[in-house]
Amino acid sequence: MVIRRWSRAMPAAVLVLALGAPSTATAQDVEYERIVNGNFDSGAADPWWTSANTSGAVAGGEWCVDVTGGTVNSWDALVGQNGVPFEAGQSYTVRFDARAESPQQIAAVAGEAVEPFRQIARLDAALTPERQTFTLTFQSGLDFPAAGHGQLTFHLGGQTFDNTVCVDNVSIIGGVQPPPGLEPAPPLRVNQVGYVPGFPKQASVVTESTTPVAWTLKNAAGAAVANGRTIPVGLDPASGENVHTIDFSAHETPGAGYTLTVGAETSFPFDISTSALTRLRYDSLAFFYHQRSGTPIEERHVGAAHARPAGHVNVAPNQGDDDVPCRADLACGYTLDVRGGWYDAGDHGKYVVNGGISAWQLQNAYERTLLRGDPATLADGTLAIPERANRVPDVLDEARWEVEFLLSMQVPDGQPLAGMAHHKIHDQQWTGLPTLPHQDAQPRRLSAPSTAATLNLAAAAAQASRLWASYDPAFAARALAAAEKAYAAAKAHPDVLADPADGQGGGTYSDGTVSDEFYWAAAELFATTGRYRSDVTGHPLYGGESLDDRGFDWAATGPLGDITLSLVPTSLPAADVSAIRATVVSTADTHLANMARSGHPAPYRTTDGRYEWGSNGLVANNGVVLALAYDFTRQPKYRDGAFTAMDYLLGRNPVNRSYVSGYGDQPVRNVHHRFWANQLNPALPIAPPGALSGGPNSWLQDPVAARLLTGCPPQRCFVDHVEAYSVNEVTVNWNSALAWLANWTAEQTEAAGACRVTYTASTWPSGVAAQVTLKNTSTTAWSGWTLRFAFNGNEKLTNGWSAKWTQTGRDVTAKNESWQRPIPPGGTVTVGFNASKTGPHTPPTRFTVNGSICTA
Repeated sequence: MVIRRWSRAMPAAVLVLALGAPSTATAQDVEYERIVNGNFDSGAADPWWTSANTSGAVAGGEWCVDVTGGTVNSWDALVGQNGVPFEAGQSYTVRFDARAESPQQIAAVAGEAVEPFRQIARLDAALTPERQTFTLTFQSGLDFPAAGHGQLTFHLGGQTFDNTVCVDNVSIIGGVQPPPGLEPAPPLRVNQVGYVPGFPKQASVVTESTTPVAWTLKNAAGAAVANGRTIPVGLDPASGENVHTIDFSAHETPGAGYTLTVGAETSFPFDISTSALTRLRYDSLAFFYHQRSGTPIEERHVGAAHARPAGHVNVAPNQGDDDVPCRADLACGYTLDVRGGWYDAGDHGKYVVNGGISAWQLQNAYERTLLRGDPATLADGTLAIPERANRVPDVLDEARWEVEFLLSMQVPDGQPLAGMAHHKIHDQQWTGLPTLPHQDAQPRRLSAPSTAATLNLAAAAAQASRLWASYDPAFAARALAAAEKAYAAAKAHPDVLADPADGQGGGTYSDGTVSDEFYWAAAELFATTGRYRSDVTGHPLYGGESLDDRGFDWAATGPLGDITLSLVPTSLPAADVSAIRATVVSTADTHLANMARSGHPAPYRTTDGRYEWGSNGLVANNGVVLALAYDFTRQPKYRDGAFTAMDYLLGRNPVNRSYVSGYGDQPVRNVHHRFWANQLNPALPIAPPGALSGGPNSWLQDPVAARLLTGCPPQRCFVDHVEAYSVNEVTVNWNSALAWLANWTAEQTEAAGACRVTYTASTWPSGVAAQVTLKNTSTTAWSGWTLRFAFNGNEKLTNGWSAKWTQTGRDVTAKNESWQRPIPPGGTVTVGFNASKTGPHTPPTRFTVNGSICTA
């Protein structure tokens, strides 16, 4: 995550003055304001930025900037706003109020944000402790579109003393071109990748009609294959549109190139296929190899366009990550070798807090397949990474690349905070776009340790320990030792919080509440060791108390502990595990209720309805909750909800765009990234397939979004622009959520091509009688079949019918009798059994036939 971006004015530009030139423009009937948030009434400074030697905060309705003294040039300390539009030959008036704690000369400069840094106008101002108003009218000699390279900066450097400068009511009025508004999006919105036979297939259409309208489904040849009438939803607050739903679920014929039409409008094409979503499972995981630090990204794995040299390995101009000191003000007295890990986002920072949840989610995706899915889908050889063919599941290899980095961020023994983890490591100053990792010349610095980072390390390393025990016992032991050391250090230092002002050169990732991280870490340690039980059961969040309809993320990690406790067998009472699962299910019910009222359903809701930074990551994580609810209950409504979340991410949304690069006819192309910056340099690539954009953000926290999207309804606050980092950045934790959900949906679609199961049971205090109906949903007949599932309690088979029944532990197998006929495609067979039991009977949640997972 990135909080600020700035462009540095060059000395040559400062010598170029074009002030107060007479204007030849005619008077305008409308005065257009070109500055965003010039009065700071929101209480925040976005989209204003600060540079080196400055840090600012809004207080008392003005923006006050602390300026470090001892600089030589005025441009050595800058604040400003990018994306300001100027039209050559047009008149503008710049106006602002300003004061300074100590008298100081500053300059307001209108000009160009990139080389050659041409200047349009400059207003020199002598500040005093008394607030003054400064104004200048000038004519622009340059053209810059909105969200282009125009800029207003305040030059605050060049003085010997520290100072505080405050500005307010900053305004530039002029020009004849009105500010841009929201670009219209085509009214028909579909999952641009595809839908699955046997599952719901829905789309959204915007229309002024308040009554149902006709729709037609056409195949690739343009022939109508289905038709019907829409279902009015009404005015949709999230999009600001009148929306109808199109339900074409009844059409099951596989094919490519389907389209929907309503009147003269036609949707983007899509497939109906059991394999439509399977490739995303691996492309979403490939993102992490692309983000690796400290190793070359090889052409044989990613292709020529996305290959690059290793970054931050002490090859000039890099200064390397092998001997990184703390920030100068921390004076920690040691350096760390922190090579490796993943670059967090579009910048070159590496963050323990965000890395922890990302590594955990990849490992959890694999652990879930061990317990409820098919681990072969994530086995060795499934990803294009250097470690393939090492007899370790590739997803674990990829996660280990980050876990090793997390371990390297631990404070050494003998230091005052030994065992704690440094919060992050990144550049001393922000770098510009584009900058490839091996081109980064900035010094690298460690930020202070934090309790949150330490608990992220403890949780992810404890989880890694149990998953690696059979593959690399030495690494598993090392990870567990580091996890236990970190947890003990966090308990000794429970309130060391990350500095919210530590945002120069990297994102802050500050978190004022770490109770959730304590719960998560304790749950992972308990699941791995069997110890720490009282830390889990005695925690206020125990039992799903932190699950809600906003969702979990790097700052809200309590649900990660719940997910582990609901999946991984432990010594917890069965009733407690059932209660946690019930909370997952009830949260999923809340998501479904919210989605049922939406024109473009997404499982995400905030208290005020606005969308926030990384909303797509929250949508994906809430899709995980829906998926787990299906795992726990086998009720199709939860499965359908998870697929609806994927529909939203892949194009069924108000901007009519797939938020996943390389997927759909209109995917994001210009994600905020220093290498995938084709929009700025055509010699560079766009994002590879499988990268998830952060998505709509009502707060518009960058200059491009603020200028282009003002007044946007929540789900429309998005633009596909490389410099719109508050809506279009990528991060490891959003992609880990996508990867988890993509693997789960792929698993379900593969099952859709094999079999479907219906399970019904009647119970009494000491027994259960159950009937299981199997449907062959594949395209070939079953000449023989083997059904497998597992009991969740202490059930014991007493007899069965219409199959050969056996039981080993909790695992149950039923094979066809020799007299039974083959089951043709679409055919069914019904079998049943009786079993003894004590306690409640929870229906099995995973069934396979001939090795293929069945859907409910």
